[in-house]
Amino acid sequence: MEFDVNTLRSLATVASFVAFVGIVWWAWSRGRSSDFKEAANLPFEQD
Repeated sequence: MEFDVNTLRSLATVASFVAFVGIVWWAWSRGRSSDFKEAANLPFEQD
């Protein structure tokens, strides 16, 4: 099986899209919500 440049570009695009969807899913999952709220308030907890 021979790959040309366009096939490799297509595979890279699909892999990047899958990674992007995975990151969005991880960031918006309900289990992460409390961690992100806690991290958002860190600057205000300093004296």
